[in-house]
Amino acid sequence: MIKNYLEQLRIQRWDDHRYYHHSRINQSLHFVSALSFLFAYVWLFIDPVVSALVGWLVSMTSRQAGHFFFEPHTYDHINQATHEYKEEIKVGYNLQRKVVLMAIWALSPLVLVVDPTLFGLFTPWASATDFMRQVAKIWLVVGGGGLLFRTVHLFFIRDVETGLVWMTKILTDPFHDLMLYRGAPLALMRGELMDPGLHLNPEHTLGFIDEPVLEEQHA
Repeated sequence: MIKNYLEQLRIQRWDDHRYYHHSRINQSLHFVSALSFLFAYVWLFIDPVVSALVGWLVSMTSRQAGHFFFEPHTYDHINQATHEYKEEIKVGYNLQRKVVLMAIWALSPLVLVVDPTLFGLFTPWASATDFMRQVAKIWLVVGGGGLLFRTVHLFFIRDVETGLVWMTKILTDPFHDLMLYRGAPLALMRGELMDPGLHLNPEHTLGFIDEPVLEEQHA
């Protein structure tokens, strides 16, 4: 059972990398995002407010900017897949879902403008510092809620294992991305805007991934 769980985790990670991380700029931004997420993880036990601010203002913005602005949204010749196909089989948040999540994050501070007490949960903010700390608390809820919502959603549209595997992937992505994309900034400085994808060639991936398993995963 554990072996199957780890295999499904590997498949989700591999699909995410090969389908959504062609741009060296995107990979480099993921490297920055991973570093800042690890900082946020540590700071979660020291000051969760600081953790939320770093996590959203640095980690998430750099991570999603790479996907929205630098990743190709055209036909994927390496994987022979259309952008629409990749969006359809995406296990977690595809670009459309990310737009909704990021919109909720960006608009959430307005709640404190309309009701500084947030329905009686907060003491009305009296300074910019108070406001930002309360916003950060809301962002903690938005982040945790987004993770739990999609996990439970996957329980119903896929199965419990897929949801739990995806949640594990998201929580461990900073560690994985740090190792996977550590060479991207140097490649970018050499003028390599796109990953040549040599490791994605079928002759290089034989034995690494089981395509029938992939079809079952995305069914």
